[in-house]
Amino acid sequence: QVQLVESGGGLVQPGGSLRLSCAASGFTFSSDYMSWYRQAPGKERELVATISPAGGSTSVASSVKGRFTISRDNVKKTLYLQMNNLKPEDTAVYYCNRGSRWGQGTQVTVSS
Repeated sequence: QVQLVESGGGLVQPGGSLRLSCAASGFTFSSDYMSWYRQAPGKERELVATISPAGGSTSVASSVKGRFTISRDNVKKTLYLQMNNLKPEDTAVYYCNRGSRWGQGTQVTVSS
């Protein structure tokens, strides 16, 4: 069955960096668009970034443009989100997504 397992979250100071990973299994990873979403306390889940199957096309939300980069390794079947210059408002649970499937999420907390 489809499985998406996120990792790499944690506590980081403002201005710091983190790289999230999402290990995928149970489907043909290289054939699908993949996305990262996030959900902050009391807010709706929002789309952060999307990447095409071969990785040649990406899009990111305006709130993270220039700071976050989505990428993928189709051999390792892994999705990444490089997050730089993190801000307190980036605090959220980050989810890997493929269509109707979601990972369990990984907590990112940005605080001094």
